[in-house]
Amino acid sequence: MQNLNYEQLNGLALAYIGDAIYEIQVRQYLLSTGLTKVNDLQRHSKQFVSAKAHAKIFKCMTEDHVLTDDELNYFKRGRNAKSHTKAKNTDVVTYRISTGIEALFGYLYLSKQQDRITELMTWIFKQVSSERVNHI
Repeated sequence: MQNLNYEQLNGLALAYIGDAIYEIQVRQYLLSTGLTKVNDLQRHSKQFVSAKAHAKIFKCMTEDHVLTDDELNYFKRGRNAKSHTKAKNTDVVTYRISTGIEALFGYLYLSKQQDRITELMTWIFKQVSSERVNHI
């Protein structure tokens, strides 16, 4: 695969790849918990992958100061990107925060920061499993 210059990609392009990276991390995690039925996997994945879940996760990240300045900049690049698609089942602000989370993971993946992806995903799994995210 050709190396992509993440510094030159716009927020939506980063979100495009980041969405896939984030989704596969969640799917691997859910399978590792012993879930095998597709309906159960889909139901549980919503706690992680919906726009509303992303907004709640980002709120926790902000409260805990989890992200570095660089990570916040790439989050903002995604959040502030002008998308021509409309938010489904959520408001525009929540949708944009979700795009920011996806762009963040796109940046981390393309800049080859796998350890940081693992660290953030472990933190996210802990927040969701403790039900902190669900209470926001």
